Amino acid sequence: MTTIPAVAPPSAPAVDLNRRLKPGVAFGWLAAGWRDFIASPLQSLAYGFIVFVISLAIIGGLFAFGLDYILFPALAGFMVVGPVLAVGLYEKSRRLAAGESISLARMIFVKPASAGQILFAGVLLCLLMLLWMRSAVIIYALFFGLRPFRGLDHVAPMLFATPIGWAMLVVGGAVGGLFAVFSFAISAFSIPMLLSRRVDSFTAMGTSMALVWNNLPVMLTWAAIVLALFLVSVATGLIGLIVVFPVLGHGAWHAYRAIAQPAE
Repeated sequence: MTTIPAVAPPSAPAVDLNRRLKPGVAFGWLAAGWRDFIASPLQSLAYGFIVFVISLAIIGGLFAFGLDYILFPALAGFMVVGPVLAVGLYEKSRRLAAGESISLARMIFVKPASAGQILFAGVLLCLLMLLWMRSAVIIYALFFGLRPFRGLDHVAPMLFATPIGWAMLVVGGAVGGLFAVFSFAISAFSIPMLLSRRVDSFTAMGTSMALVWNNLPVMLTWAAIVLALFLVSVATGLIGLIVVFPVLGHGAWHAYRAIAQPAE
């Protein structure tokens, strides 16, 4: 596999782009995330509860304004902006590793090394999420025309009982997959990097993409774990996010430390 070269400026620590970690290492990151979760669990639970409440408020707003037709794209878009929402969890894991004290206030009011750049990266990811949601609406219109959305109770028959529905699933899945791969590649390591290092967002995103590509087996395993646990959370009416989101956030920090630590 072709190795993508580093994009970090000379002032940034060198990064070993290809750690050659085995795919099973991803489960170790999940276990490390759980250990960080149960270390002062109230802070992580409170953080997860805040994310849960925000998610419910957004979904409630979609229904209140008659935008329920973008519910499923919005749920998928949550995974695009998830790394930004998890900054406080990265901070807790960072402080635990350094033997420092941690509180919910420090998790919410984080002081990143590249604060303005994290904000900029968050805006870019939000724009990417909006672009995906608009693309999903266009794909729906291309297959079903400019007809009113008939409600969530008609989604399953519409998609799975008609040839047009299956065709839309194939095309929508392909387009959504491209958005998912790109957003995962640019955000998996960029947000933790901006938290811990002084670097610009484009450099962090480019480095993240290189790191994901050059460590593809273990990162695909980690992506599958994240997706599976997110689907479990959706199946529980998002209640599972209260635990799942913090565990994944802590695990993502350990993935960053394992993959993106400076080369010796």
